Amino acid sequence: MSSLMERTPDGETSPEAVQSRNLPAIIRRIEEAVEAETAAIRTDVNFDLKASNARKSRYLYELNRATRGLDLEFVGSEVRDGLARLRTKLETNEQAILAHLNAVKEVATMLQNAIQHAENDGTYSAHQFGRV
Repeated sequence: MSSLMERTPDGETSPEAVQSRNLPAIIRRIEEAVEAETAAIRTDVNFDLKASNARKSRYLYELNRATRGLDLEFVGSEVRDGLARLRTKLETNEQAILAHLNAVKEVATMLQNAIQHAENDGTYSAHQFGRV
C-alpha cells in the first residue's frame, strides 16, 4: 500500500489519502465538462463558451488544490490513468477551440472585406462631388 493510504498515529486517514481518493471524482468531473464543451463547440452555434470556460477554470482550480502537496509518484493507477485521459481530452478540446477561433477569425475577415468593398464601391467617390 502506498504512503498516501496510511493512517495517522491516532488511526485517522491521512489528509493525503483523503485528497487522493477525491482525485478520481474531480478528474471525472473535469473530463465530463471538457467532453461537453468539445461536443458543443462542434455542434451548437449558441454555446456559451465563456460560461463553459469559467466552469473548466473552477474545476481545474479544484484539481490544483486537491493535488497541492501530494507526491504524484505515489498516487494510484486510477489517478494516473485519469490524468492521462484528461490530458488527451484537453488536447482534443484545444483543437476544437482553435478550429472555432479560426472560423470566427475567417468570418470577421470576410465581414471586414465586405465593409471595405462597400466603402470603395464608388458611392462616395470624389467624382460624385465634382472633384476629379
